[in-house]
Amino acid sequence: MAKEFDVCVIGTGPGGYAAAIRASQLGFKTAVVEKRFLGGVCLNIGCIPTKALLRSAEVFESISHASDYGVDVKEFSANFEGMIKRSRGVADKMSKGVQFLMKANKIEVINGTGVFKSAKELSIQDDSGKEQDTVKAKHFIIATGARPRQLPGLEIDGKLIIDSERAMQLEKQPKKLVIIGAGAIGVEFAYFYHTIGTEVTIVELQKTLVPVEDEDVGKELAKIYKKKGMNVLTESTVEKVEKKGKGVKVTVKTKKGEEVIEADMVLSAVGVTGNIENIGLDKAGVETEKGAIKVDTKTYKTTAENIYAIGDVIGAPWLAHKASHEAVILAEQLAGQNPKPINYDNIPGCTYCEPQVASVGLTEKQAKEQGYDIKVGKFPFSASGKATGLGHEEGFVKVIFDAKYGEWLGCHMIGSHVTELIAEAVVARDLETTGHEIISAVHPHPTMSEAIMEAAAEAYGEGIHLGSKPKKNF
Repeated sequence: MAKEFDVCVIGTGPGGYAAAIRASQLGFKTAVVEKRFLGGVCLNIGCIPTKALLRSAEVFESISHASDYGVDVKEFSANFEGMIKRSRGVADKMSKGVQFLMKANKIEVINGTGVFKSAKELSIQDDSGKEQDTVKAKHFIIATGARPRQLPGLEIDGKLIIDSERAMQLEKQPKKLVIIGAGAIGVEFAYFYHTIGTEVTIVELQKTLVPVEDEDVGKELAKIYKKKGMNVLTESTVEKVEKKGKGVKVTVKTKKGEEVIEADMVLSAVGVTGNIENIGLDKAGVETEKGAIKVDTKTYKTTAENIYAIGDVIGAPWLAHKASHEAVILAEQLAGQNPKPINYDNIPGCTYCEPQVASVGLTEKQAKEQGYDIKVGKFPFSASGKATGLGHEEGFVKVIFDAKYGEWLGCHMIGSHVTELIAEAVVARDLETTGHEIISAVHPHPTMSEAIMEAAAEAYGEGIHLGSKPKKNF
């Protein structure tokens, strides 16, 4: 006999578990279906353990430069196995936290793969595909997330060609690593492995690293990475990857010609694709488009009346915080409330390499393409007393305003821990704050955050600390 619920959520990543918790809080009898581990990719094999690894690399890098701070450290080394172990410990702790939240909110956890038998019934199957149970619900929420995308000729084997999950759980540190793709995942792992001693090559098809970011940011990151000693190949394509014994030979077509790179392994970081296969979407009447589930982005309804979808499975941006917000909004809508919809133009992006990258809104190029007359201000951290004192002078804050009305169109940062600063721009843009209102808001000194105010002042020719009037729209 089928179990019956008001709400059944398929997948327990940041979108899935948030939807379940909020639904339960609102009085729905709620269940979650999870085939692998509570917390999904983000908590277990994604953003959380990756950040733990990056923190280990930051600590190692700080010790490497201890003498710059008047601290003498005679002997130290990177304990790769210890870094991996700590990362797994952090992930396990967070996953257990989700277990606690499920229990505290009286949410039934059903282990297995959810496969729709119809729009109103879900089959719960084990790893062999055998049905273990069935679930009926008034509302189904699909939050099955995404997985690393694979390119033809670059299929993941887990040994010589690896994905991000494998990269954070290797038993042995590679001496040489080629990373294909310079998005957030690619540049984060590039920083981690290079910092602890691996020889890293990054191959990126586009003109700059982190190509979704403002061009100035991508160029700055490439300059810093090259200075650190990484081999950065932009506007380059991988022609072939040959497996040779215990290593690989990667042929890359660059602007200067063909280059052959030998390495221990290749990390494929070329994006993600939604988990839409083998869950019975066709039997439920749920349509997909370009590898994602089609939804109304205001209600998150799919093409099946009582089935909804949120998070990575509905497409870009593939961000945990976006999924969590969609989850809460959807649960509240199901309860008859009228929550404020997400402004998809005001979702921040963060990349946790060092220096970090954070942004929200339009890039300078996008603003111009959309016909705005703009004012652009840039404030380098080399002019910041706090950044100089911390020993992290690289990077800048760049702001873009509409010249006519002062609307804050975009904010782009690269620097030490700027991911902690970007929320100011997100909130300010949500409140329709103008450039001069940012300038007039007193920012504490000395802090990294005052660079935002300084950049705004530069945009309006009112800067104090650069020593010269900025060029018009520089």
